[in-house]
This record gives sequence, structure tokens and C-alpha cells, in this order.
Amino acid sequence: MDHLVRRGSYPGAFPLVDDSSRWRAYMRDGIVEPAIGRDILMLEPVRRPALLRQLFFLCLEYPARIMALHKRAGQIQDKSALETLAHYLQVLEQAFLVAGLSKYSERPIRRRASPPKLVVLNNGLLAAVHDVEPGGQGWGSRVENACLVHAVNSGQELWYWREEPYEVDAVISGSWGKWAVEIKTGNFVMRDLAGLLEFCRRHSEFEPLVLCSRERAAEKLDGVKTLYWGDFLLGKGPALAG
Repeated sequence: MDHLVRRGSYPGAFPLVDDSSRWRAYMRDGIVEPAIGRDILMLEPVRRPALLRQLFFLCLEYPARIMALHKRAGQIQDKSALETLAHYLQVLEQAFLVAGLSKYSERPIRRRASPPKLVVLNNGLLAAVHDVEPGGQGWGSRVENACLVHAVNSGQELWYWREEPYEVDAVISGSWGKWAVEIKTGNFVMRDLAGLLEFCRRHSEFEPLVLCSRERAAEKLDGVKTLYWGDFLLGKGPALAG
């Protein structure tokens, strides 16, 4: 599971896992560059490929993060093209590179108006740019991204939820049922789950679930189901949460 989170799941890269320089070269030359430089351009005409590339690498910097594109304009060199970024994010999603999750709301117009939460659709893309050690800085966002990707690839509908000061990592609806999910790789206390509990209070059709370490998953939380995030990635879905 650590390997899946750290290096992703491209099978062609797996034989190179013990040679980091060759692995990174494979990811760059065999996956990233063909996708950005060739495959996307076959989906539809892209008038500003340099801007698309900038947006893609910006997404790699902020996995599992809510990103208001207009607030990140300073990191995009071509600021005059800000109005095209939302469209290019859709292009990246069509190419199965990045998905932008909407905010959960019972009003569709609010979902469309919300800033997207970025999910990079394979952790190998992240590692090709920045490697992260298990338990090190950035590890939590890598685990969260991997869990969100698993839900997306399993055909579930996914959103995030945020109403200041509350936030929920993922809201899931589909064959697994209806779940509000928090993903915690470190230690936590019940007050850290305030957003999760508040969301479920407002939307009682959803059950609260915490994906956490194996040790914390063995504990029983009052009114909240827990599951080791590694078991979740192995396909032991929320219905098996203890």
C-alpha cells in the first residue's frame, strides 16, 4: 500500500521500482510527456498547449486540494488566459489525468459554481514530479489522493463539502452507499471530526466514515465507523468498515 501511494499503479513502471532514476525517466518520457504533448492534442484542438502544461503541473503541486483557479493566477504565467483554465481542467479530466470534484450541495447551481478539489488520477504522476517518503511531509495528501482516486475508479459519485469552519474530505454516493469520509494518516481526536459530524447531522442519509491508520481503525469511535486506509485501497469498501 505504501508503494501504491508513493509511486502509483502504472504497471510498466513497476519493474523499475528499485531504480529511482530509471523509474522517473520512464514516468516522464513514457507517461507524462506523451499524455501532455500528444494524447490530449488528439482529443480536441488546444490553442494554448503551454498554458495547458502549466495548469497540469500546477495540479500536481496541489493533490487533494481545493483550488480556486483565480486565486492561483499568480502561478500561471499567462494571466490573460485565466478564463480558459476551467475548460483546460475539463480537458485534463477527459484525458484521465486530473479530476475536479465539485462541492456537495443539494442545489446543482452551487455545485457548478464551487472551486474544484483536484484529484490527480494516478499517484505515479505525482511521484514523477515530487517523491514523498511514507510518513513524511506531504504523505497525508498523497494518501487522501489515492483514496479519492480509488473511489472515482470504482464508479462512485464524489464531491467534497466545505461550510466554514467545517470541511469534509469526500462525500460518496453509489454502489457503496452514502458516506461522508475523513482521511487521517496521523493521530486525531474527536474534535478533529467536527466537520464530518456536522455534515452528517445536516444530511442524515450519509454515514460518517474515517479512513485512518491500522491502529486507530482497531479502536471504536462513538457513532463513527473506521477503516484502515490500506484496506480501503485493497477494495475492502466502506460497507466492511467496523
